[in-house]
Amino acid sequence: MNDIDAWVWWLIGAAGLGIPLVVTAMPEFGMLAVGAVAAAIMAGLGFDVVVQVLVFAVVSIALIAVVRPVAARHRSQRPQLATGIEALKGKQAVVTERVDGTGGGRIKLAGEVWSARALDTGRAYEVGQEVDVVDIEGATAIIM
Repeated sequence: MNDIDAWVWWLIGAAGLGIPLVVTAMPEFGMLAVGAVAAAIMAGLGFDVVVQVLVFAVVSIALIAVVRPVAARHRSQRPQLATGIEALKGKQAVVTERVDGTGGGRIKLAGEVWSARALDTGRAYEVGQEVDVVDIEGATAIIM
């Protein structure tokens, strides 16, 4: 075992840290693996063990301190691209069959014909009128 250089041990450690990264999906293991690679570079350049451990610690801690808050901020943000029925909310549609608060009417929304009902039950929309979709309930668009 003494015949193996220190940089090889650091690379083995980096690979060992990569395994729990893949299994647990915890990015901290990846940051520690990068620290181990940095320590392997220091070992390959001939620095002693103290410098290698310090580089490992500094790089790992710096990555965790910088990357984790950025990742947490991105994780808490809503996606910028709305898909599915969320993308249809707020769109304009054209009434193709009279729509009132009881339902039964139809609108053309995003190139498709949808059943629709008015948000205000006392209001009716006539054929050809432009309306706004405020919500989707099942296969029915709620309009105003």
